[in-house]
Amino acid sequence: MISEDSKHKTKRDPSIYTCLEEIKASWKGNVGGLIQDWVEIAGQQLSSNCTPLNIQNKILTIGASHPQWRQALQYNRLELIDSLKKHGYQIREIRIRQHYPINLVSRESEKEIWEKHPSRTDKNGIINCPNCRVPSPKGEVKLWGKCCFCRRKELRID
Repeated sequence: MISEDSKHKTKRDPSIYTCLEEIKASWKGNVGGLIQDWVEIAGQQLSSNCTPLNIQNKILTIGASHPQWRQALQYNRLELIDSLKKHGYQIREIRIRQHYPINLVSRESEKEIWEKHPSRTDKNGIINCPNCRVPSPKGEVKLWGKCCFCRRKELRID
């Protein structure tokens, strides 16, 4: 049985704190550290619907809870790689796969996702894309500064 005195000693013991900080620091660059930094790296919306699953050979595998989030990851892939590099993760590619986390209760429903989707012309209206001058959903232009087709061209790797 642990005495009350030894409990207080453990809480104040700097060697335990140092050990825990070293463990935390060792996570940097792997999935454990990435999960800790994920909200800051990916942003609130992506991070609450997409999960880093694995890093192998500088390839990050991300699980998305819904096909719309897989698409969002694909569109934002280059920005996400840049953000990962800025946070010290040497990732050269991202792979995306469908992933159903256990705690789906806290995730947004498909209806909630669709209610806020930037492509909704009935909610957001239509505006001409500043790049191609084609009528486009106002939400897409607000989000990316261009329509989804111009955005896709921009993200395409030749």
